[in-house]
Amino acid sequence: MHSITTNRLSLSLFFLLSGFNFASWASRIPTIVSKLQLNEAELGSILLTMPVSSLIGLPLSSWLVTRFDSRYPLIVAMVLNAASLSLIGIAATPFALVVALFLFSLSMRVFNIAINTQAITLQKLYDRKINGAFHGLWSTGGIVGVGVTTLLVSLGISIVPHLVAVSIITTLLVLGAFPYLLRNDRSTTGNKLTFGKPDPYILYLGLLVFFAAVCEGGMFDWSGIYFQQVVGEEVFTAGYLIFMSFMALSRFVSDRVIEQIGMEKTYVLSASLIFSGIALAILFPSFWPAMVGFSLVGFGTASVIPMTYTLAGASKKYSPGIAISMIVTFGIVGMLMGPPLIGYLAHAFNLKFAFVTFALAGAMLIPISRKFFRLER
Repeated sequence: MHSITTNRLSLSLFFLLSGFNFASWASRIPTIVSKLQLNEAELGSILLTMPVSSLIGLPLSSWLVTRFDSRYPLIVAMVLNAASLSLIGIAATPFALVVALFLFSLSMRVFNIAINTQAITLQKLYDRKINGAFHGLWSTGGIVGVGVTTLLVSLGISIVPHLVAVSIITTLLVLGAFPYLLRNDRSTTGNKLTFGKPDPYILYLGLLVFFAAVCEGGMFDWSGIYFQQVVGEEVFTAGYLIFMSFMALSRFVSDRVIEQIGMEKTYVLSASLIFSGIALAILFPSFWPAMVGFSLVGFGTASVIPMTYTLAGASKKYSPGIAISMIVTFGIVGMLMGPPLIGYLAHAFNLKFAFVTFALAGAMLIPISRKFFRLER
């Protein structure tokens, strides 16, 4: 039996690598667009593969977290995620890219539930909140991923060796860390997933994650394009990098912020930062205003998802695995439906107009969080 510190370190590596992998794909989207000669609508259609794959994976991921300890689906999904990253890199046609993204999204669906089930279970063994720090490591992995991509782009390194190398390194590291993950975390109660009238507790939390994920997913996939096409920056990863950096910084302090002002006020603060940051980037689409705006959006989105996952783990009706599975469904759909929507709006109007979607999504956190906490009183 390993100590909880060893369990935490091992799980931290999985969070770090999952963020690194996602950023490696997302920050290469402009490269893929150029390679396959895609317009905004075509890119939006291809990105639509990901939420479809995620929804298909709902029954599979729910079954896995109730049938096995979460570490088993976590390791299998992470290895598959790494392999599909290589497939994204070598995809030479839109169809090949669709297949690769389908597998990439399906594996994300499974490991997101497994990794957050591990995190919620491990947090219960501590006398303080640690979930925000885990998600901070995911963002840190994203920063490193964007930084590596920026370096490789500046050196003229193509996408294929880049993503294949990431796949190999990820696979070796997760296989080494696997034996030290938390064991015996499968819940024996609350594992029945019922369909019908939605549980208000889960519904409101799911909507909070959905709108936060629309902002996150859209910023992941379109911040580089925004800086390239609207701001006019040659180093297009600058916007993505500042967004991820401030998201990571905020997540490492979010647990303390929540303890100081409470969850209800934190949702309002997050919404305000997202709205004002997007407004700044749209109204003043030059380098420094856009950088400040993207940093505010990073601060605003950071707390919402880990905070909401923590609340989901306290559900009285469902086990942590099932509750998180349902919440993650909202999150992944939001994260992966946001980018196609932005693509269609950008093609029909322009990219600045499309970014208004993020401001509206951020603003929705206020009325929904108020309804949730009113329900809990």
